[in-house]
Amino acid sequence: MLWSAALEKGYAAPIWMTFKRALEMKAHVRKGEQGSLVVYADKIIRTETDAKTGEEAEHAIPFMKGYTVFNVEQIEGLPEHYYGKPQARPEPVQRIEHAESFLDATGANIVHAGSRACYVVSTDNIHMPCIDFFRDAESYYAVRAHETVHWTRHESRLNRDFERKRFGDEGYAMEELVAELGSAFLCADLALTPEVLEDHASYIASWIKVLKNDKRAIFAAASHAQRAADFLHGFQLIWRRERKERPMLPLKKETAIGWHPDPEFWSANRAERRLVDGYELVAFDLPAASGLPAEIDWELFGGPEGSALIATGQATTFDAAKAAAEAALAAHIC
Repeated sequence: MLWSAALEKGYAAPIWMTFKRALEMKAHVRKGEQGSLVVYADKIIRTETDAKTGEEAEHAIPFMKGYTVFNVEQIEGLPEHYYGKPQARPEPVQRIEHAESFLDATGANIVHAGSRACYVVSTDNIHMPCIDFFRDAESYYAVRAHETVHWTRHESRLNRDFERKRFGDEGYAMEELVAELGSAFLCADLALTPEVLEDHASYIASWIKVLKNDKRAIFAAASHAQRAADFLHGFQLIWRRERKERPMLPLKKETAIGWHPDPEFWSANRAERRLVDGYELVAFDLPAASGLPAEIDWELFGGPEGSALIATGQATTFDAAKAAAEAALAAHIC
């Protein structure tokens, strides 16, 4: 119960104590703080004498007692080591713009607090530690992708249910496999290469073992994972096209006034781009793929490196897409 309360309220420290204990340590609970209920269960052993035989026998009498406790982050005046939190990196981790945009586009609610990552079905929230507590940005986005795949299991989305009843059972194991494989698929789609750790590989192996080495389980999990990845791609206007990141190519000033073919859009039937005073305009014709309809899109980029998306949209014809991008640029610089 305390783990759940810590997630809900964003506490990073796993230490709790009663109001009385805090006073004994010459500390105090902040005014207005609400405690959390814990239940202590035990039994009392009593020896009773049988009135007829005179024999003594021990009887266990179970009991439960409730206590209200407070997280140390609700208490002031404790020794400093009680407030220990994960040490942030000396330099902030730089976010990966396209991965951030992809995950933000899903609309999943992210609560950045605490030191654990999880998806809470009852609140429909994803809990994540802050990005600076990860060793690199790729690790952060891989974990966030894992939890976002869990997010797709909600009944309002893919309604994925493996009849999980408790931690570690087959239903739980199957859902974890789906999330781990789905995260791998999304990382590949987003050109992320998080480091594969030994405990990461053993983590997957442990769930396969729970599934009693069912040879079909991995294929079933992969199918559900791909369905989840496709579902998340459906939220995208940009990255569902499997677009490659690339820097603005240096075009001669006199040629920047026109549109030029863009071979780097390898998934498009046709793509053209134009550079105008540090802005990049792109138009592209996409074929139908992965259950998504064909479409003609346009984009306008700018910023210090020309990589910040300013505007995007769809059009009915390729020429209309180029005209829309030019109109967006004119409106932006006015």
